[in-house]
This record gives sequence, C-alpha cells and structure tokens, in this order.
Amino acid sequence: MTRSRLKARHIPILATVVVFGLLYAAASFCFPHFFTLRVFVNLFIDNAFLGIVAVGMTFAILSGGIDLSVGSVVACTGIVMSKLITQHGWHPVLVILFVLVAGTAFGAAMGFFIAFYDLPPFIVTLAGMFLARGTSQIISLESIPLRSPLLTSIANFGITLSNRVDFPFIAILLVGVVAVGTWIAQYTPFGRNIYAIGGNEQSASMMGLPVRRTKIGIYAFSGFFATLGGVVYTLYTFSGYSLSGIGLELDAIASVVIGGTLLSGGVGYLPGTLLGVLIQGVIQTFISFEGTLNSWWTKIIIGALLFVFILLQTWIARSAHFRRQGKRENSIGR
Repeated sequence: MTRSRLKARHIPILATVVVFGLLYAAASFCFPHFFTLRVFVNLFIDNAFLGIVAVGMTFAILSGGIDLSVGSVVACTGIVMSKLITQHGWHPVLVILFVLVAGTAFGAAMGFFIAFYDLPPFIVTLAGMFLARGTSQIISLESIPLRSPLLTSIANFGITLSNRVDFPFIAILLVGVVAVGTWIAQYTPFGRNIYAIGGNEQSASMMGLPVRRTKIGIYAFSGFFATLGGVVYTLYTFSGYSLSGIGLELDAIASVVIGGTLLSGGVGYLPGTLLGVLIQGVIQTFISFEGTLNSWWTKIIIGALLFVFILLQTWIARSAHFRRQGKRENSIGR
C-alpha cells in the first residue's frame, strides 16, 4: 500500500516530464534548428524571472494557499530600481538590497494577516496585488530605462558552454534558486511544515507544528522570490514599467500546477515547477519558430494543459479518498 501511495504522489511530476519530452521532441522534429544548445539555453534566459517567481508561488500552493500579488511586485520592483538608480543615483547593490528587504517584509505582512486573522490568502494577496500595482503607478506611469555599468556587467556575465553559447547570469540564478528552494522544501523543518499544513492544517496544528509562524514565512518567501524575479526582469529588459508583469501571477500558477503541484496543497516538487516553466517556454518558442501562429495560441495550449492536469489531480485526490475510506472500513470490520 505504501508503494502504491508513493506512485500516486509521483504521477503528476512524471506526467510533467513526459509532456515536456513530447513537446520538445515534436518541436525538434518540426524544426531541425530547435534541437540546439542555444535554443535550450534561451528557454532558461527568457523565462528566468517567471521561474523565480514560480518558486515562491510553489511554497504558497504547497501550503494550500496562493499569492496573487507577485506580478504587481515584479512591476513595482522594476520601477523602484530604475527610479532610484537612474534618476536618483543610488548604488545598484544598495537598491537591490533595499527592494529585496521591502518585498520580503511586504510578503510577511500579508502572511501575518492570513495567519493571525484567518483571512483567505486569495483576498489578502488580491489586496496586495492592487496595493503594489497602485504604488508602482504612483511612482511613474512612464517606462524608466535602467542605466548602470555595474548591472550591465552582471547581466553580461556568463559561463561559456561552447564557442557561441554562454549560460548567462540570470539563467544561473534561476537554477540556483530552484536548487535552494528544493533543499528548503525537502530537507528543512520549515519545508516539512509546509507539506504538513498543505496536507491537513488541522492535523498539523494538533501535532504542535508552528502553523502561524510557517504561514508568515511562506508569504515572506513568496514576497522575496517575487522581488528577486522583479530584479531579474529588470536586468532582462533594462527598464522599469508600472504595467509590466500583468497576468504574471497566472503564468506562475499555471507553471506550478503543470509542474505537478496539487492545488489542494501537500503534494508537489520544485523541479516540477521548473519543468512547468520550461513547457511554457517550449510552446512560446515553437510558435515563434512557426511564424504564422498568433502568440495567443500559447495561452490556449497552456489552458488545455491546465485542464488535463487539474483532471489528473482530481483523479488522484479521489483515489486517495477512496483508499482512506477502504482502510477505515477494513479497520471497522476487524
């Protein structure tokens, strides 16, 4: 029985691996130049900010919550960075530290209201979304270019993979963030508490786990990763704009779900989230190679994949329910 349970927990991420492999193979079959090292590296570059934001979103969904503020936090981070560095002459390192601390505190504040007032995460983070978006628009409605020789050097840094291909800083950062996030989720008491709360919050509380403290930590982490994603997005575009990142929270949620994390919480893996992000990247790149399809086909295909994965999650949840019910009936019969 234990073995079958383990298999059920791994079905979503195995499905994610299969979907990614099939999509990549199909794209490579249709376009010979798709199966190249440059295209593969570009998947990491173009989606680095989304992947980092999705790491924080994974923590929130694993706990049975959600964070709708991440797209607005990305926009607010970019506009604050560009304003302070380009127009006020602040040192880039000081600005990055400032926005990371502010973003983490913002997430922790939302976690405080969720944990201590039992408010739904959807409502609290929706308020956070409007607050961050409004703040960024008050700062500036215009796009502000980012001018910093130091940040230019950092953005141009990369590890050479071949004569023509480098693995740049933002892609390295994405891989590092996923690795650290995986370690936190799988090998620390904080990570185990997240899984326990997502599995059954009432049981976690009865076991004496620090539910409120963990919830604050979850949304502080989400705020930190959303802000870090905003830093990466600013390095990617070298500008700050108050309307950037609209809908990014939905892309992050889609990446987490397609990556195999159950929306009900308690089950999921961060490497799966990375694969979910790369699946979106493969679809976008395929449409770009094809040349005649509208970019909105990306949303249509992602929507279809989401539907399939939610059906898969529903089947797993119902199977687990019937399995528990069967065990209960067997114990009563004895």
